[in-house]
Amino acid sequence: MICILGSDHAGVVLAKEILTLLKEHKKVSKVIDIIPKDNTKMDYPDYAKLVCKEVNSNENTLGILICGSGIGMSICANKIDGIRAALCANEYMAKYARAHNNANVLCLGERVIGIGLAKDIVSIFLDTEFEGGRHQLRLNKINLL
Repeated sequence: MICILGSDHAGVVLAKEILTLLKEHKKVSKVIDIIPKDNTKMDYPDYAKLVCKEVNSNENTLGILICGSGIGMSICANKIDGIRAALCANEYMAKYARAHNNANVLCLGERVIGIGLAKDIVSIFLDTEFEGGRHQLRLNKINLL
């Protein structure tokens, strides 16, 4: 799987930690890093657009977006056709974002969760497969909205 990681200035510290995890994760074959080099003020919509474009351009690709709360990234990502972004604050949310909603972008907030929890959320998000079945029927309805 390819994983695209992006953040704005408020997510740089957590993004660098997640980058290390992604490079070591057994399911991740390639990581594309779209992280600012420092915490100079950046606009999160720009990074959401870049990551989501990559997710939509490649099969077997998941994205991770990080900002201060995760809310701004989630709102932006979900404006882009083909993206199902999930703001997850715990492991349960990460599991079911993938299993039931086939989320293809995970959003995290650096200012609201710790590094250890964030790493657990990312690992579960990457390791969980979409269950399909009745959940696919619901996704079909979402696509018609």
